[in-house]
Amino acid sequence: MNIHPSASIHRTAIVEDGAIVEANVSVGPFAFIGSDVVLREGVAVKSHCVIKGWTEIGELTEIFPFAAIGDAPQDLKYRGERTRLIIGARNCIREGVTMNTGTTGGRGITRVGSDCLFMTGSHVGHDSIVGNRVIMANQAALGGHCVVEDFAVISGLSGVHQFARVGRSAFVGALTFVDRDVIPFTQVQGSPGKLRGVNLIGLRRRQITTKEIQEVKTAYRALFGPGELVFQQRISKLAAAGPHCDCVNRILEFVNENTKRKYMKP
Repeated sequence: MNIHPSASIHRTAIVEDGAIVEANVSVGPFAFIGSDVVLREGVAVKSHCVIKGWTEIGELTEIFPFAAIGDAPQDLKYRGERTRLIIGARNCIREGVTMNTGTTGGRGITRVGSDCLFMTGSHVGHDSIVGNRVIMANQAALGGHCVVEDFAVISGLSGVHQFARVGRSAFVGALTFVDRDVIPFTQVQGSPGKLRGVNLIGLRRRQITTKEIQEVKTAYRALFGPGELVFQQRISKLAAAGPHCDCVNRILEFVNENTKRKYMKP
């Protein structure tokens, strides 16, 4: 094993041969660190955590008790293939959180960005991609192959169906079932979920200008307001009405990307 001299490993913790533990890492009582795990500088692993698999934890990430990180994907087709989980820097991973490695039938990797908050009991399924500054509240869950873009918020007890995407700065309300793609900068609520308009609070918190917010609202009405055009025609008409601000351009990019799901609508 490769443990930096400045690392603090509790005497009851198990760190398997092959693990890489960098400077100023702390590993608490009864934690388990597997042989293929890399803990970057300043990572704090609290008591009773299990970190397994081909897993890398970014610098200054804090992992709270009873989290299970990097274990086998919850996929009946998985046969022990060597797949990865990569977690970025400065994340807060609270009690009982679970994150699985990828599958060979998917991306082969589950990837989590930086500066995210994963509250108690939240779950990141295999082959999912989570961006930066994402918040997943208590017991929120991502199925396999999901994509959650930067600044998105998924509230407590909400579930995102496999292969669904949650766009940049979108807000998913509590107790919501997301079975379709959520357009960036919108909010969704209910079971099944339905769009409830533009995520104005999220945009203002990110200090998006009033002019850009108005353009997002105009784009939302163009895509989902009254009229006879089908959705693809609405997309084309909105694109032709450019130039647009960065937020509207991101909406257009999102709806033109490949997806296995339809789009959440009002």
